[in-house]
Amino acid sequence: MNKFFDKTFLKFIIVGVANTLFGTAVMFIAYNLLHFSYWVSSASNYVFGSILSYFLNKYFTFENKSKDVKNVLRFIVNITICYLVAYGVAKPLVRTVLSSMSTKLQDNLSMLVGMGLFVILNYFGQRYFVFKADK
Repeated sequence: MNKFFDKTFLKFIIVGVANTLFGTAVMFIAYNLLHFSYWVSSASNYVFGSILSYFLNKYFTFENKSKDVKNVLRFIVNITICYLVAYGVAKPLVRTVLSSMSTKLQDNLSMLVGMGLFVILNYFGQRYFVFKADK
């Protein structure tokens, strides 16, 4: 268990906090100051946040020095799969467990559960697939 929760995990959490602050700022600036639509603003958060996440995790978290373009492709695949799995599992799971609650509450809790699952899956995907250490 200590193999997973080491200094790399701590760095990943620090990058995640910085990335969340950055992406949230991008989203609200795009929406409130630039008057972009809801979808463009939230997509901007995802796109720019993913770019920041890639570079911070590559160089700071996983200290990966590779110049291989395959890392970028693996990162995109990882983010996409983690998103689809996390949010694809969260919604039906929460709907089943909280079937007597309102749809709005279910959806909000599904998004929270999806975020949590995404972080976990993304950590393992980046550590062991995207930026795996060369042996």
